[in-house]
Amino acid sequence: MNNVTLAFEAAWKVLLIGLVLGAGLPTLFAFGIRTMAWGQGGSAEVDTASAPHPAGRVVGILCFALVLLAVVLGITYIVAYGFGKELSFEHVYPTIQNKD
Repeated sequence: MNNVTLAFEAAWKVLLIGLVLGAGLPTLFAFGIRTMAWGQGGSAEVDTASAPHPAGRVVGILCFALVLLAVVLGITYIVAYGFGKELSFEHVYPTIQNKD
């Protein structure tokens, strides 16, 4: 029974990471595109132009920065693993360390 519990715990973690990275990052990118359009005064559904909103540009840039950060961290993790090192999150910012 312990093996079944461990399998369900592992499956839950894989599902959660898959949802965050597999659906979450593209959704965040799409939200960034939408807020940039709102920031320019446009809309995806209506052809009429409205007044620009500076907050839309700020939120859009923030969304793009988060997606870019996730991509850079993913590439850093893969490269560090290839060189026999690991990416550590012990501090506020990630660092590359030798494996223990």
